[in-house]
Amino acid sequence: MPSNDRPLQPEVNAKPVSPSYGFHAYLGNTDFAAAVEQVSAALKNEGFGILTEIDVQATMKNKLGIDVLAHRILGACNPTLAHRALMAEPDIGLLLPCNVVVRQDADGKVTVGLIDPIAMLQLTDNPEVATVAREARERLQRVCAALAAD
Repeated sequence: MPSNDRPLQPEVNAKPVSPSYGFHAYLGNTDFAAAVEQVSAALKNEGFGILTEIDVQATMKNKLGIDVLAHRILGACNPTLAHRALMAEPDIGLLLPCNVVVRQDADGKVTVGLIDPIAMLQLTDNPEVATVAREARERLQRVCAALAAD
């Protein structure tokens, strides 16, 4: 597990988010809206678009009256990869899109969490889905590395 101490400089966390279902990039102290834009641009560079955007902060305030730190869930999709997966296994849509979390931490720094498609798509033994998951993982790892380099 990552330590609770956040690095001062952006870096890719080589350790899994939790029992291997994702990975992180730490953006440091940055404007949250700018961080969401930066993440969206990095995803776009790897062929992903944002299908959904859930503003967790606004939802918690509106539904529960609770104030929480800025937190967005981006539903990222690479149409080519999604098409291949859906053609191989039509119900795989239950596991799509690839979620990316952009959240502000208590210390003001921004953390980006990216799902590991291999962990998500290992629920099937379809070899084509496994191939798509590996390619999606490689792309998302490049997104993570690009975010850490900025």
